[in-house]
Amino acid sequence: MQPGPLLASGRTADVFAIDNAWVLRRYRDGGDTSAEAAVMSYVRSQDYPAPRVGRSVGADLVMERLSGSTMVEAAQQGRITPEEAGVMLAGLLRRLHALPPRVSTNPADRVLHLDLHPENVMLTRQGPIVIDWTNAKEGPPALDRGISALILAEVAVSPRAEAPAARTALASLLNEVDDVIDLDGALAIRAANPTLSQAEKQLLGEATALVRSLYLVTG
Repeated sequence: MQPGPLLASGRTADVFAIDNAWVLRRYRDGGDTSAEAAVMSYVRSQDYPAPRVGRSVGADLVMERLSGSTMVEAAQQGRITPEEAGVMLAGLLRRLHALPPRVSTNPADRVLHLDLHPENVMLTRQGPIVIDWTNAKEGPPALDRGISALILAEVAVSPRAEAPAARTALASLLNEVDDVIDLDGALAIRAANPTLSQAEKQLLGEATALVRSLYLVTG
């Protein structure tokens, strides 16, 4: 498919305009987007806020073009507070984990996003919509909660300008969590993530300690 203008670029993929209703996300290193398309279609069929899927062909995924800003952009513009961001993330995780598994025969399993953080939530007129389901799989919800907490903590212990806001959002998220989090499992996944730089991986120990300290206070 011949893409239109470039709209955004992430660590592994680029997003191109098709028209006012659809965009094309193309993975730069190839791959198969069919599994991602399937889980997006499934959660949407269960009334979970995910983009509509047009079609999936190899590394190309055609999906709904959303109008709005990411949660990070909204926070930077003062339209949402870090506390509100944490509460919203916790609510989105809770809603996702209330859905039955799509393929697993284990009734305790749930659909896991495994990358649910403020840059992957679009705030639209219809409400928050969760994007980038690349890492999604099925398993114990505690792992999903651990991943979201750890990603926020990674920003919180970094030299980035958003660090204080990320720490506040993390504390807010953990205050809303009413169940266990699998921080060890989350750490293993993040440490093995090939898109993280060596500098980012070096912050994982400090980030893990921050989550543990805040979770002991709020959990």
